[in-house]
Amino acid sequence: MDRKLQIPHAPQDGPPKARPAVSLADIGVGLAILAAFAVVAFNVHSNMLAAGIQPGFAFLTQQAGFDLSETLIPYGANDSYLRAILAGLANTIVVGVASLVIASLAGLLLGLLSVSASPVARLFALAYVELFRNLPKILVLLVIFVAAVNGLPAIRQALVLGPFTISNRAIYLPWLSQDPRNSLWLFASIFLVSALIWLWARHAARRQALTGRRLPVLTVALALCLAVPAVLAIVLDAPLGLTWPTLQGFSVEGGVALSIQFCTVAVALGLYHGAQIAEVLRGGIEAIPKGQIEAAAALGLKSGQTTRLVVVPQVLRTVVPPLNNQFANLLKNTSISIAVGYSDLMSVAGTAINQTFRPLETMLITMSIYLLLCLALTGVLNHWSARIRAREGRGAR
Repeated sequence: MDRKLQIPHAPQDGPPKARPAVSLADIGVGLAILAAFAVVAFNVHSNMLAAGIQPGFAFLTQQAGFDLSETLIPYGANDSYLRAILAGLANTIVVGVASLVIASLAGLLLGLLSVSASPVARLFALAYVELFRNLPKILVLLVIFVAAVNGLPAIRQALVLGPFTISNRAIYLPWLSQDPRNSLWLFASIFLVSALIWLWARHAARRQALTGRRLPVLTVALALCLAVPAVLAIVLDAPLGLTWPTLQGFSVEGGVALSIQFCTVAVALGLYHGAQIAEVLRGGIEAIPKGQIEAAAALGLKSGQTTRLVVVPQVLRTVVPPLNNQFANLLKNTSISIAVGYSDLMSVAGTAINQTFRPLETMLITMSIYLLLCLALTGVLNHWSARIRAREGRGAR
C-alpha cells in the first residue's frame, strides 16, 4: 500500500485563531445600512440646496470674531473658526485629563475603603458612592461652581496659602518664566521620562518572566524623574526661574492661572465618576478568591507584596473593560462644561453654529472629534487589557 508523505506542520504559537466567516446575509445587511445612510445624506443635501444653503466646510477659514474665556494655544477674535475649534479641543483634552486623574485617585481610595476591615470606612465609602451615583452630574457641577464663586474671596482679598493664591476668579500657581527654552525643556522632559519609565518597566517584566528576579521599578522611575529633567536643563541651557503670582490692582500678574470654571468642572467630574470607578474596583477586589490571599500569606508574602503580586494583577484583568467604559463616559461628559462658561469644544461649536448657521457641518465636526478621542482612549485601554490577558495565556495579542 502506498503511503502518503506526511509533511510536519510548523508548531503554532498559542491556540488556532478563528477566522471570521462573512456570509451573504452579513454583506446584505452592510449594504442596506450604507444605502440608508446614502438616502439620508442625499435628502439632507437636496433640502439644503432647496433652502439656498450651499453645504461645505469653507466657513472654517473665515474669521471667527469671538473671544474665548481661556485658551491653551494662541487664539484671538481675528483667527479662523478652525483655530477656535482647535482651542476648544485643547481645553476639552486638558479638563478631561485632569478629571480622569481626580476620578482615578478618588475611585482607588474609595474602592480600598469599601473593602477595608473598618466598618466606619466601609460606611463612608457606601455613603459617598450612593450620593454621587444618584445625583445628576450637571447638578453636582452647578453646586460646586456656586459654592466656589460665593465661598471663595474676591480677587482683592485673595487667600494666599504658600505658593497658592486662591480667589473666586482663579487659582494661581508659580510657573516657569516665559521663555521658549523652558517650554521645550518641559515637553521634552515629560516625553522622555514617560518613554524611559515605560521601557524600563517592560524590561523588568521580561526579566522577571525569564529569571524570576524582580528588578526595582519605582526606585528607577523616581530616579529618572529627577535625573532626566536635570540633564535636559543643562543641555538646553533652560532658565528655570519661577514667576510668582502677585496682586496688581484687580488682577494677578505672574504664575499660571487655573480658572474657577476649569477647577469646578475637573472636580465635579472627578468626584462623580470616582464613585463609579470605586464600585468597579470594589467588584474586582471582591472577585478574587480569599484562598489566594491566604495562600500568599502561607508562603510568607507580606501584605504589600500580596497586594502588588497577587491582588493587583487579577484586579486589573477584571476591571479594565468596565473602567474603559467609565473613562469614555467621563471624556464625553466634559461637554457639560458649557453650563459654567468653560470654553470647551461644545461651547465653541455652539457659538460657531449661532454665527455661521452651519449646524450640520459643525455638529459633524464635533461628533467626529469626540468619536476619535473616545476611540483613541478605549483603544489604548483595550490594547493594555489584551496584553495582560496574553501574558497570562488567556488570549492572543
